[in-house]
Amino acid sequence: MTQPVLILGGASLDTIIHLAQLPEPRPQTLWPRESYRAVGSTGAGKSLNLAALGQPVVFHTLLGQDPEAGQIRDALRHRQIHLLAEETRAPTEQHVNLMAADGKRLSLFVQPPPEPPEVNWAPAQEALAGCSLAVVNILGYVRSALPWLTETGVPIWTDLHDYDGRNPYHEPFIEAANAVFLSSDNLPDYRSTMERLIERGKAFVVCTHGSKGASLLTKGGQRFEQPVVPVAEVVDTNGAGDAFFSGFLYRYLAGADWPECLRAAAICGALCVTSRALASPGLGPDRLG
Repeated sequence: MTQPVLILGGASLDTIIHLAQLPEPRPQTLWPRESYRAVGSTGAGKSLNLAALGQPVVFHTLLGQDPEAGQIRDALRHRQIHLLAEETRAPTEQHVNLMAADGKRLSLFVQPPPEPPEVNWAPAQEALAGCSLAVVNILGYVRSALPWLTETGVPIWTDLHDYDGRNPYHEPFIEAANAVFLSSDNLPDYRSTMERLIERGKAFVVCTHGSKGASLLTKGGQRFEQPVVPVAEVVDTNGAGDAFFSGFLYRYLAGADWPECLRAAAICGALCVTSRALASPGLGPDRLG
């Protein structure tokens, strides 16, 4: 039986608004091409994609006591997902994502992620005993889990998203992680950042470049490049990074080599952008080749 993966942090209910292009900074009235609500955020995206691939997941997140929390719970009902949702007095995290036709996104955190003074980590600690790996997302409340996570010796992966190479907010997550994923969106010299992370003892670093593919650097100095997998139509780019991460992790856990992991990641990311969902309805192990 495949061991589960523990995922900490990140579930929201988002309003997705599609525009021809992102708005200029001036007063104006806009007519969206379409809009809808959907489950979002990085933990939910990874959980749903891994579940679609048949990988069991234990997902810990914070939810409010509101209708949005109920919609998120419903969306995460999957036989491969064991949800550990701690209720908070704060409302459930919510975003408004403005989406341009070229795939660019502007995210507004209209309801920030909850960050209570205390978190009951006991259920996650108990679950970790049966997990092969922990995925730590960079939500504020997750910082308090890093000390006990590192003490266990379980491999920790983190996703820094649009890290700029300097932001101190990311430091505790970087320090705890064995493997790091990030985007080059705010990194003109992403190669140097990847090299510095390897020098800090990371087993490997993966940097995504949107439509320009992704790069991988290992602690042994191996470098790999992965182009994007072309699709007929881009419907919605929300969650593509989490889908990429999930495809990589799924093949990694199966013992695949680096090029195979990157190829699976690129396929998952491509499938994600062809639908509104965080995990494509067509995603499954057979789609990875």
